[in-house]
Amino acid sequence: MKRVMLKDIKLGEVNHVAGFVESIRNKKAMCFIVLRDVSGKLQLTIEKANHPEMEETLSKITVDTVIEAEGKILSSEYVKLNGMEMYPDTISIDSIAEPSPIVAPKGQETNIDLRLDYRWIDLRTDKNTLMFKCQSYFVAKCREFLVERDFIEIHSPKLIGAESESGAGVFKVEYFDRNAYLAQSPQFYKQMAMASGFERIFECGPVFRAEKFASRKHATEFTGFDLEFSYIESYHDVMHMEEEMLAYALKGVHDKYGEEVKKVFGIDIVVPTLPFPVMDLHDVYDELEARYGYKVPEEEKSDLTTEGERLVQKLSMDKFNHEFLFITGYSKECRAFYHMRDEKGVPCGYDLIWKGCEITTGAQREHRYEILKAQAEEKGLHDDVAFYLDFFKYGCPPHGGFGIGVDRITMIMFNEGIKDAMFIFRGPDRLNP
Repeated sequence: MKRVMLKDIKLGEVNHVAGFVESIRNKKAMCFIVLRDVSGKLQLTIEKANHPEMEETLSKITVDTVIEAEGKILSSEYVKLNGMEMYPDTISIDSIAEPSPIVAPKGQETNIDLRLDYRWIDLRTDKNTLMFKCQSYFVAKCREFLVERDFIEIHSPKLIGAESESGAGVFKVEYFDRNAYLAQSPQFYKQMAMASGFERIFECGPVFRAEKFASRKHATEFTGFDLEFSYIESYHDVMHMEEEMLAYALKGVHDKYGEEVKKVFGIDIVVPTLPFPVMDLHDVYDELEARYGYKVPEEEKSDLTTEGERLVQKLSMDKFNHEFLFITGYSKECRAFYHMRDEKGVPCGYDLIWKGCEITTGAQREHRYEILKAQAEEKGLHDDVAFYLDFFKYGCPPHGGFGIGVDRITMIMFNEGIKDAMFIFRGPDRLNP
């Protein structure tokens, strides 16, 4: 008989199920097993007098052992787990589990680094399963939103021949008889697609940053969701596209998993209202000082400080009752050379802050070759990005875009650290598993 996922079992019928043993109570006359697969849980009830042939098999079963069982599913008012149970006619063992190396004493939590050493075991929890279901669905809804608006999905190379964007923060690798680098972002290739006439593109893929940060939000490899589109009038078109996509995706997660998230995590998936509030960076600092007494020296006001970013969560809620806040007006010293600048030399871009954490830098790009070349030279990057500048010699429409970190979105959505929010974390001190 074909295996049935636990969410699809049918009452009153014989079903074949399989999964991990979450718990087992092997008594003298009865044995109770809670079976778990990715879709749900089911209690198996074995009356030993009726199945003496199962005794040896039951004695071998441990927590996390993988088993298969076949039997009739019956409803029961005495079973708290979904009000149903299986009375199996057969049970077989696929794989016996040794005692878990990451079980902490009752009331304590295992150290995160130990849990990451055994990440495949650490992931076997209701919280982790649900978190990654939500992450998957969030990305699927972003993709759905863009495909419906005629965006093309691309897959750009991650091995590149030049140190993209700047000389800092890249991983150098041996590439036959020369050096190559792991891409910091798909930025240059997104813009190449604009020069190719694709007009609307997106990509979801790995991003590499050789940064030695030890914080709750940084990683050396993460998953980026990036998009770029042409014929925009200003960076406000980019902001509008982003807020609509995020609201669409979060509504999808809320509608599909909101109740389960509330039950398991005790938090709400908030669907943001449109439009998102917008503030100039200088106004943000004025408000932070006036409301909360937060002061920074004038020379630091060209960018948002770490503490300022954290306080923006409170500011956005107090002033707008909104979890998101677009911040504009950053200085050119703090922005990439390919950001378009207005007549005052201010970059035409923004950061998006969600719950006190930056999730996006977006902008209108400079598409005019001579200006772009001059801005690259100003940052001392002309030779490093010569191949990129060639994209703009043969005609390129006005365009803009942004990128978001899928793992950071997950981290913020569930109020977790980045190590918990990533399927497998990569940092300066971690390359395994």
